[in-house]
Amino acid sequence: MERFLGCDKAYAKADTVLFGAPFDSTTSFRPGARFASRAMRADSYALETYSPYLDADIEDMMVCDAGDLELCFGDTEKALDAIEKKTAQLLDDRKRPVMIGGEHLVTLGAVRAAAKRYADLHVIQFDAHADLRDDYLGAKLSHATVMRRIHDIVGDGRIFQFGIRSGTREEHAFGEKHTGLHSFGFAGLDTVIYNLKGKPVYFTLDLDVLDPSVFPGTGTPEPGGVSFEQLLNAVYVAGNLDIIGCDLTELCPVYDPSGISTAAALKILRELLLVISEK
Repeated sequence: MERFLGCDKAYAKADTVLFGAPFDSTTSFRPGARFASRAMRADSYALETYSPYLDADIEDMMVCDAGDLELCFGDTEKALDAIEKKTAQLLDDRKRPVMIGGEHLVTLGAVRAAAKRYADLHVIQFDAHADLRDDYLGAKLSHATVMRRIHDIVGDGRIFQFGIRSGTREEHAFGEKHTGLHSFGFAGLDTVIYNLKGKPVYFTLDLDVLDPSVFPGTGTPEPGGVSFEQLLNAVYVAGNLDIIGCDLTELCPVYDPSGISTAAALKILRELLLVISEK
Protein backbone atom coordinates (compact mmCIF):
# COMPACT_ATOMS: atom_id res chain seq x y z
CA MET A 1 0.00 0.00 0.00
CA GLU A 2 1.29 3.46 -0.89
CA ARG A 3 1.73 5.58 2.24
CA PHE A 4 2.06 9.26 2.91
CA LEU A 5 5.77 9.96 3.16
CA GLY A 6 7.17 9.16 6.61
CA CYS A 7 3.86 7.87 8.03
CA ASP A 8 4.97 4.25 8.19
CA LYS A 9 4.80 3.32 11.86
CA ALA A 10 2.93 0.19 12.94
CA TYR A 11 -0.68 0.82 13.97
CA ALA A 12 -0.14 -0.64 17.44
CA LYS A 13 2.66 1.82 18.17
CA ALA A 14 1.20 4.89 16.48
CA ASP A 15 -0.19 7.88 18.36
CA THR A 16 -1.67 9.45 15.21
CA VAL A 17 -3.41 7.61 12.37
CA LEU A 18 -3.92 9.12 8.93
CA PHE A 19 -6.72 7.86 6.69
CA GLY A 20 -8.47 8.97 3.51
CA ALA A 21 -12.19 9.59 3.03
CA PRO A 22 -12.60 9.76 -0.78
CA PHE A 23 -16.15 11.09 -1.01
CA ASP A 24 -17.54 14.04 -2.97
CA SER A 25 -21.12 13.06 -3.83
CA THR A 26 -22.74 16.23 -2.45
CA THR A 27 -20.35 18.67 -4.09
CA SER A 28 -22.34 21.66 -5.34
CA PHE A 29 -19.97 22.92 -8.06
CA ARG A 30 -16.89 21.00 -9.25
CA PRO A 31 -16.41 17.38 -8.12
CA GLY A 32 -13.03 15.73 -7.76
CA ALA A 33 -12.13 15.91 -4.06
CA ARG A 34 -12.43 12.14 -3.88
CA PHE A 35 -9.05 11.95 -5.61
CA ALA A 36 -7.20 14.07 -3.04
CA SER A 37 -5.81 11.38 -0.75
CA ARG A 38 -4.39 9.32 -3.61
CA ALA A 39 -2.82 12.37 -5.23
CA MET A 40 -1.32 13.49 -1.94
CA ARG A 41 0.22 10.11 -1.21
CA ALA A 42 1.69 9.87 -4.69
CA ASP A 43 3.11 13.40 -4.66
CA SER A 44 4.33 13.23 -1.06
CA TYR A 45 7.55 11.64 -2.29
CA ALA A 46 8.57 15.05 -3.61
CA LEU A 47 8.31 16.40 -0.05
CA GLU A 48 11.00 16.21 2.60
CA THR A 49 10.00 14.53 5.85
CA TYR A 50 11.96 17.22 7.71
CA SER A 51 10.39 20.60 8.46
CA PRO A 52 12.83 23.51 8.74
CA TYR A 53 9.95 25.58 10.17
CA LEU A 54 9.65 23.35 13.23
CA ASP A 55 13.05 21.60 13.19
CA ALA A 56 11.15 18.32 13.34
CA ASP A 57 10.86 15.24 11.14
CA ILE A 58 7.83 13.07 10.38
CA GLU A 59 10.05 9.98 10.53
CA ASP A 60 10.60 10.70 14.23
CA MET A 61 6.86 10.83 14.93
CA MET A 62 4.60 7.88 15.64
CA VAL A 63 2.26 8.31 12.66
CA CYS A 64 0.58 5.48 10.76
CA ASP A 65 -1.09 5.80 7.37
CA ALA A 66 -4.06 3.41 7.40
CA GLY A 67 -5.02 4.00 3.76
CA ASP A 68 -8.39 4.99 2.32
CA LEU A 69 -11.84 3.99 3.44
CA GLU A 70 -14.07 2.35 0.85
CA LEU A 71 -17.10 4.63 0.83
CA CYS A 72 -20.50 4.26 -0.81
CA PHE A 73 -20.94 7.06 -3.35
CA GLY A 74 -24.65 6.35 -3.81
CA ASP A 75 -25.62 6.65 -0.14
CA THR A 76 -24.41 9.65 1.84
CA GLU A 77 -25.48 8.30 5.23
CA LYS A 78 -23.66 5.01 4.62
CA ALA A 79 -20.52 6.94 3.77
CA LEU A 80 -20.83 9.08 6.90
CA ASP A 81 -21.49 5.99 8.99
CA ALA A 82 -18.29 4.38 7.72
CA ILE A 83 -16.30 7.51 8.60
CA GLU A 84 -17.91 7.65 12.04
CA LYS A 85 -17.09 3.99 12.72
CA LYS A 86 -13.48 4.42 11.63
CA THR A 87 -13.05 7.54 13.77
CA ALA A 88 -14.68 5.84 16.76
CA GLN A 89 -12.36 2.85 16.39
CA LEU A 90 -9.31 5.10 16.37
CA LEU A 91 -10.49 7.04 19.40
CA ASP A 92 -11.28 3.81 21.24
CA ASP A 93 -7.74 2.64 20.48
CA ARG A 94 -6.40 5.93 21.88
CA LYS A 95 -5.21 7.18 18.50
CA ARG A 96 -5.58 10.69 17.10
CA PRO A 97 -7.46 10.47 13.77
CA VAL A 98 -6.30 12.70 10.90
CA MET A 99 -8.58 12.46 7.87
CA ILE A 100 -7.91 13.51 4.29
CA GLY A 101 -11.13 14.38 2.44
CA GLY A 102 -13.01 14.35 0.27
CA GLU A 103 -15.50 17.14 0.31
CA HIS A 104 -16.17 18.93 3.58
CA LEU A 105 -19.22 16.85 4.54
CA VAL A 106 -16.86 14.03 5.57
CA THR A 107 -16.11 16.08 8.70
CA LEU A 108 -19.61 15.35 9.99
CA GLY A 109 -18.90 11.63 10.27
CA ALA A 110 -15.74 12.24 12.29
CA VAL A 111 -17.39 14.80 14.58
CA ARG A 112 -20.30 12.45 15.26
CA ALA A 113 -17.81 9.95 16.69
CA ALA A 114 -15.76 12.57 18.55
CA ALA A 115 -18.83 14.17 20.17
CA LYS A 116 -19.93 10.79 21.55
CA ARG A 117 -16.59 10.41 23.25
CA TYR A 118 -16.04 14.02 24.36
CA ALA A 119 -19.07 15.73 25.89
CA ASP A 120 -17.27 19.09 25.90
CA LEU A 121 -16.12 18.91 22.28
CA HIS A 122 -15.32 22.19 20.51
CA VAL A 123 -14.71 22.65 16.79
CA ILE A 124 -12.37 25.04 15.00
CA GLN A 125 -12.97 25.54 11.28
CA PHE A 126 -10.72 27.26 8.73
CA ASP A 127 -12.73 27.77 5.53
CA ALA A 128 -13.77 30.19 2.81
CA HIS A 129 -17.42 29.17 3.25
CA ALA A 130 -19.65 29.30 6.30
CA ASP A 131 -21.30 25.94 5.46
CA LEU A 132 -24.19 26.91 7.74
CA ARG A 133 -27.14 26.42 5.40
CA ASP A 134 -29.94 24.39 6.94
CA ASP A 135 -30.37 22.68 3.58
CA TYR A 136 -28.97 22.93 0.07
CA LEU A 137 -31.60 22.44 -2.65
CA GLY A 138 -33.65 20.56 -0.07
CA ALA A 139 -30.83 18.27 1.07
CA LYS A 140 -29.90 18.37 4.74
CA LEU A 141 -26.60 16.60 4.10
CA SER A 142 -24.26 18.61 1.87
CA HIS A 143 -20.82 20.15 2.04
CA ALA A 144 -22.79 23.44 2.19
CA THR A 145 -24.60 22.34 5.37
CA VAL A 146 -21.84 20.50 7.24
CA MET A 147 -21.26 23.10 9.96
CA ARG A 148 -25.00 23.50 10.53
CA ARG A 149 -25.27 19.75 11.09
CA ILE A 150 -22.27 19.91 13.43
CA HIS A 151 -23.98 22.75 15.30
CA ASP A 152 -26.98 20.42 15.71
CA ILE A 153 -24.61 18.14 17.62
CA VAL A 154 -22.41 20.46 19.69
CA GLY A 155 -24.71 23.50 20.11
CA ASP A 156 -24.01 27.19 20.65
CA GLY A 157 -20.58 28.51 21.55
CA ARG A 158 -18.72 25.36 20.50
CA ILE A 159 -17.85 26.21 16.87
CA PHE A 160 -15.26 28.82 15.88
CA GLN A 161 -15.01 29.73 12.20
CA PHE A 162 -12.12 31.61 10.56
CA GLY A 163 -11.41 32.84 7.05
CA ILE A 164 -15.09 32.94 6.10
CA ARG A 165 -15.75 35.10 3.06
CA SER A 166 -18.72 33.43 1.39
CA GLY A 167 -22.23 32.52 2.48
CA THR A 168 -25.82 33.66 2.39
CA ARG A 169 -27.18 36.50 4.50
CA GLU A 170 -28.98 33.87 6.59
CA GLU A 171 -25.79 31.91 7.17
CA HIS A 172 -23.94 34.97 8.42
CA ALA A 173 -26.84 35.90 10.70
CA PHE A 174 -26.90 32.37 12.09
CA GLY A 175 -23.14 32.42 12.62
CA GLU A 176 -23.22 35.75 14.42
CA LYS A 177 -25.83 34.38 16.82
CA HIS A 178 -24.73 30.77 17.31
CA THR A 179 -21.06 30.32 16.33
CA GLY A 180 -17.87 32.33 16.58
CA LEU A 181 -17.80 33.45 12.94
CA HIS A 182 -14.69 35.43 12.00
CA SER A 183 -14.75 36.81 8.48
CA PHE A 184 -11.87 37.05 6.00
CA GLY A 185 -8.89 35.98 8.11
CA PHE A 186 -7.60 34.85 11.49
CA ALA A 187 -8.26 37.92 13.63
CA GLY A 188 -9.35 36.73 17.06
CA LEU A 189 -7.72 33.31 16.79
CA ASP A 190 -5.30 33.93 19.67
CA THR A 191 -8.19 34.74 22.01
CA VAL A 192 -10.13 31.64 20.98
CA ILE A 193 -7.04 29.47 21.49
CA TYR A 194 -6.50 30.94 24.94
CA ASN A 195 -10.11 30.24 25.94
CA LEU A 196 -10.01 26.66 24.63
CA LYS A 197 -6.88 25.59 26.48
CA GLY A 198 -7.45 22.21 28.12
CA LYS A 199 -10.66 21.47 26.20
CA PRO A 200 -11.02 18.78 23.53
CA VAL A 201 -10.96 20.29 20.04
CA TYR A 202 -11.69 18.88 16.60
CA PHE A 203 -9.93 20.92 13.93
CA THR A 204 -11.28 20.99 10.38
CA LEU A 205 -9.33 22.71 7.63
CA ASP A 206 -11.06 23.32 4.32
CA LEU A 207 -8.16 24.18 2.05
CA ASP A 208 -10.21 26.67 0.05
CA VAL A 209 -9.53 29.07 2.91
CA LEU A 210 -6.41 29.75 0.82
CA ASP A 211 -6.66 32.30 -1.95
CA PRO A 212 -7.14 30.68 -5.39
CA SER A 213 -3.92 32.34 -6.57
CA VAL A 214 -2.18 30.01 -4.11
CA PHE A 215 -4.59 27.11 -4.26
CA PRO A 216 -6.60 26.87 -7.50
CA GLY A 217 -7.20 23.13 -7.20
CA THR A 218 -10.46 23.14 -5.29
CA GLY A 219 -14.12 22.63 -6.11
CA THR A 220 -15.40 26.06 -5.06
CA PRO A 221 -12.58 28.62 -5.40
CA GLU A 222 -13.31 31.88 -3.61
CA PRO A 223 -11.09 34.94 -4.27
CA GLY A 224 -9.94 37.00 -1.31
CA GLY A 225 -8.42 34.21 0.74
CA VAL A 226 -5.45 33.97 3.06
CA SER A 227 -1.86 33.41 1.99
CA PHE A 228 0.04 30.17 2.51
CA GLU A 229 2.17 31.81 5.22
CA GLN A 230 -0.92 33.11 7.05
CA LEU A 231 -2.49 29.66 7.02
CA LEU A 232 0.71 27.98 8.14
CA ASN A 233 1.07 30.33 11.11
CA ALA A 234 -2.59 29.82 12.05
CA VAL A 235 -2.11 26.04 11.96
CA TYR A 236 0.82 26.39 14.36
CA VAL A 237 -1.35 28.46 16.73
CA ALA A 238 -4.24 26.01 16.59
CA GLY A 239 -1.82 23.13 17.08
CA ASN A 240 -1.18 24.31 20.64
CA LEU A 241 -4.62 23.03 21.60
CA ASP A 242 -5.71 19.57 22.72
CA ILE A 243 -6.62 18.47 19.19
CA ILE A 244 -8.27 15.07 19.50
CA GLY A 245 -8.86 14.78 15.75
CA CYS A 246 -8.56 16.81 12.57
CA ASP A 247 -9.00 16.81 8.82
CA LEU A 248 -8.03 18.52 5.57
CA THR A 249 -10.71 18.72 2.90
CA GLU A 250 -11.61 20.03 -0.57
CA LEU A 251 -8.39 19.54 -2.52
CA CYS A 252 -9.45 18.73 -6.11
CA PRO A 253 -6.18 17.88 -7.85
CA VAL A 254 -7.78 17.55 -11.30
CA TYR A 255 -8.32 21.33 -11.46
CA ASP A 256 -4.64 22.13 -11.02
CA PRO A 257 -2.51 20.21 -13.52
CA SER A 258 0.56 22.11 -12.29
CA GLY A 259 0.39 20.23 -8.98
CA ILE A 260 0.91 23.42 -6.98
CA SER A 261 -2.31 22.94 -4.99
CA THR A 262 -1.38 19.38 -4.06
CA ALA A 263 2.08 20.57 -3.03
CA ALA A 264 0.52 23.22 -0.78
CA ALA A 265 -1.82 20.66 0.78
CA LEU A 266 1.09 18.30 1.39
CA LYS A 267 3.14 20.90 3.19
CA ILE A 268 0.22 21.98 5.35
CA LEU A 269 -0.48 18.34 6.24
CA ARG A 270 3.15 17.71 7.12
CA GLU A 271 3.26 20.74 9.40
CA LEU A 272 -0.08 19.85 10.98
CA LEU A 273 1.03 16.29 11.69
CA LEU A 274 4.25 17.56 13.24
CA VAL A 275 2.71 20.23 15.42
CA ILE A 276 0.05 17.90 16.88
CA SER A 277 2.47 14.97 17.25
CA GLU A 278 5.06 16.97 19.19
CA LYS A 279 2.63 17.58 22.03
